[in-house]
Amino acid sequence: MDDEHRRRDRLRSFVLGGIVGASAAIATARRFRPRRPAERATPAGLAAFDDAPCYRELIDRERGG
Repeated sequence: MDDEHRRRDRLRSFVLGGIVGASAAIATARRFRPRRPAERATPAGLAAFDDAPCYRELIDRERGG
């Protein structure tokens, strides 16, 4: 009977350890998951200057207008 009790305790400990380990692995994976950046209201990079008044003026000058 004592062996059966020890075996049950070991099995219970193994199962609980597996659950705790799996939850820790899931939490870590969620933490390091790359997040998508929010949609930008303004264009990024050089495209941001396409609508700037000074850029439009420069383009108009180059076109001869």
